Amino acid sequence: MSAPVSLPSVHDEKAPPVVIGHPSPRDAGACWELVKATGVLDVNSRYAYALWFRDFSKTSVIARIDGRLAGFVSGYVRPDEPSTLVVWQVAVDESARGRGVAGAMLDTLFEGVPNVDHMETTITPDNDSSIALFSGFAARCSADVQRSELFGSEVLGVEHLPEVLFRIGPITRG
Repeated sequence: MSAPVSLPSVHDEKAPPVVIGHPSPRDAGACWELVKATGVLDVNSRYAYALWFRDFSKTSVIARIDGRLAGFVSGYVRPDEPSTLVVWQVAVDESARGRGVAGAMLDTLFEGVPNVDHMETTITPDNDSSIALFSGFAARCSADVQRSELFGSEVLGVEHLPEVLFRIGPITRG
């Protein structure tokens, strides 16, 4: 899967297309740099991203603009619930924000993973942009969103805000 996606640009209507495809371990370094640059996502090791993109390439996507990394979504299918796609991290380069890249990556990812009808992610209560992103995905799919605390301070420590589980679905394809 490597399909160009036409997305509007707030800066230039003739902006180059966004190309969304699957990552490979070679993308690990650029994704690690992107996560670091966000200043808000948990930064894992380059090795972790390389393993992720080796083992979960089909449940993750990257976006490129003019051949450069513009964003990525990492995900996996829950082993104990194979109808659920879990989204772990979403990152978009600052230069690509405002073009709908994150939403296009989520839509492309979900459509490309067969046999799933739910999506899950966790979001801290202060992350308004992620709440809007996943609420928008649910709205585009006409799906319900159930929210519940997944991990609180007893698991994450008092220095980390709780992670709220967003369970979206059931999602009808097409």
